Amino acid sequence: MTRLILLDADRAIGSMTSKPRFPEEMIASLRAGGTVIFPTDTLYGLGVDPCSETGLNRLLAAKGRDRGKPIPLLLSEGEQVGRWARQVPPAAARLMDRFWPGALTLVLPADPGVHPAVTGGGDTVGLRVPDHPVPRALAALLSGAVTGTSANRSGNPAAWGSPEEIVREFTGEVDWVLWGGAPVRASRCRGTPAVGRTGGKPAGDARRVGAGNSPGSTVVRMVDDQPVLLREGVLPFRDIIEFLQRG
Repeated sequence: MTRLILLDADRAIGSMTSKPRFPEEMIASLRAGGTVIFPTDTLYGLGVDPCSETGLNRLLAAKGRDRGKPIPLLLSEGEQVGRWARQVPPAAARLMDRFWPGALTLVLPADPGVHPAVTGGGDTVGLRVPDHPVPRALAALLSGAVTGTSANRSGNPAAWGSPEEIVREFTGEVDWVLWGGAPVRASRCRGTPAVGRTGGKPAGDARRVGAGNSPGSTVVRMVDDQPVLLREGVLPFRDIIEFLQRG
């Protein structure tokens, strides 16, 4: 059975310091290999505990995903990076400080203890601290991380206009759906003011700008302390390059 929880969307995105509360039954089921769909600052995510083999197998089955494809992780906080990555290059540390929380996924050398389903059998892991309290709270209640792959069948769009659409698509395959409103397209225009952020950091949270489906996070792999673009999303890659060039 798939259970739906309607979140207070205005409260969820209005305060990045808020700590959502979830039913104890839901957290217990996730720790035991359950699955959940939840809102983020970009797309809706399909989440399991990345330390649960049962959960990871259920995630792959629900998405119809090839085991050779890695699964990105969303962290509760930046301090969790050391648990999942065996090395953090200096440039990556600077990007974390500048763009986290936000829509930047960094692909780093994986700790040997990371499950092969997460790495896709490779030696790297994609990590991000999202600018949204729901995935961060979920991660904190699990193993410091929750899987952050988009909530869709592999190859299909990841846009959802209502919770009923998600329930119809994944009924019986996903245990919980946390609905926080339809995602909107984040602005990719330079100079767009940040929403709910201070200190001159980029607009990692731009959910209120425009409409439509978000392109997801920008994915960058660090090679010899240099960024290599794997996918451009909400955060323009040029902003990353220009920031690093400023030294």
